[in-house]
Amino acid sequence: MRSNNEQLSWSIAMGRFSRWLERQSKGWLVLVGLAIFVGFLGFVLPQQAQKSQQYSAEVGSPDSSLFYSADDLYRFAEAYGPEGRAAYVSARFSFDLIWPLAYTLFLATAISWLGQRTFAAGSPWRLLNLVPIIGLGLDYAENCGAALVMGRYPERTPIIDWLTPWLSASKWLFVNGSFVVLVGVGLAYLWQRIKKHRSK
Repeated sequence: MRSNNEQLSWSIAMGRFSRWLERQSKGWLVLVGLAIFVGFLGFVLPQQAQKSQQYSAEVGSPDSSLFYSADDLYRFAEAYGPEGRAAYVSARFSFDLIWPLAYTLFLATAISWLGQRTFAAGSPWRLLNLVPIIGLGLDYAENCGAALVMGRYPERTPIIDWLTPWLSASKWLFVNGSFVVLVGVGLAYLWQRIKKHRSK
């Protein structure tokens, strides 16, 4: 019974948060989110990629890898060296605090704006605006895990070193999935508009 009540409470909370997102997602905010997202893609990301290339060019990076193991994480740490590990940790708590907010602002507001104009009130499809929020949480969790392992190297970090690769894979699932959701809801919105236009 308690488990059912907790699930119900969680569902109610998620529904409330989804509706709150919809109320905040005005057209102008979607455009602001798009501008920030495009600005990051065009100007900030290339600079950050160039910096990370200095220590990760030969071996890659945990946060840009879809699948890797705990052993791979330690190989990254060893290959980076002390300066590379310090730079990696610094980036996780500077650039990687802002970038996830940038793409989440755009994705969450755009999906919310389209969803409330495409699906009826109370439709479970409108909860799709939570997919980017889940991706944001997973991104931050992955960053914390990888930074902790890097910062403690050569000491081992049990459990966290095993969990971080799963967080990375899950992050990519939800972040990439958010773009799929955006395209899908956008197409559904256009179809609704076409049907309304034809019925006039």
